[in-house]
Amino acid sequence: MPTAEDLAAAAEVVGAALAPTPVLATPSLGDGVVCKLETFQPTGSFKVRGGLAAVHRAARDGVAVVTASAGNHGLGVAYAATRFGVDATVVIPENASEKKRAALERFAVTLVRHGHSYEDAEAHALSLAASRHIRFVSPYNDPDTIAGQSTIVTELRSQLDEIRTIVVPIGGGGLVSGVALAAPDGVRVVGVVPEASPAMLRAYERGAVEHVDIAPTLADGLAGNLEPDTVTFPIIRERVESIVAVTEEEIGAAVRTLVYDHGVVTEGSGAVGVAALQTGKVRADGTTVVLLTGRNIAPATLVEVLGER
Repeated sequence: MPTAEDLAAAAEVVGAALAPTPVLATPSLGDGVVCKLETFQPTGSFKVRGGLAAVHRAARDGVAVVTASAGNHGLGVAYAATRFGVDATVVIPENASEKKRAALERFAVTLVRHGHSYEDAEAHALSLAASRHIRFVSPYNDPDTIAGQSTIVTELRSQLDEIRTIVVPIGGGGLVSGVALAAPDGVRVVGVVPEASPAMLRAYERGAVEHVDIAPTLADGLAGNLEPDTVTFPIIRERVESIVAVTEEEIGAAVRTLVYDHGVVTEGSGAVGVAALQTGKVRADGTTVVLLTGRNIAPATLVEVLGER
């Protein structure tokens, strides 16, 4: 479980490495709704925050790292490894986004393609960590990764006079856990998952992590099952008010809204919060912050989604 000291250390590391991302007023989504544009991060995703915090710890400890990723977390780790001079291996599934794979190849890391799902890649990365005695950096089940994601709230508190609600995409739960740990008392934290990958929603409803069937989803960065002992689950059960699910059609409509109405390109994973507001599954309450978590959508996919209007 990340401590208050972990959150403070992450804020120092991330604040020294990254400029704050902007906040965009989006009243068409509801009174008081604003979007936090993590799409402006140098890797195109919020996950660089967790990567910086975790790899900084590894650099301090003098160890190499390995991670598994559908793309964005791997980019965050690769960015941080380059910054801090840490040897890094990134394992991605064979069917990972080509845009994200091409972006990873620009960094001086060892890139391994293994399996056809995040679970396959994660299992291989864990075996590499055990055999090589190096640190596995989970995209969600890691206290430093979670602490790094909490720095979004640190920025928001300096950018907004009031925050009533934060709407957060959920895959493994690293981001929403960091947000929930850092959110001031009285701030409502709401999570959103794709219906096609409801692992955290199922755990939240049933009180235990269990395997679920995963279908293909535009929100590929949120897809996958959970580690049975993930630290994110108890944090979410205690601190997140509710979790809702959105359909593939609703995610696509949210991507189109952001492009056509606001000039913002997001991947499906980054648009699920907007989908929840557009469908009324989450309602704005005072100043409501929607986290747009990434822009790394394949050009062909974006063209297809925009053409469905």
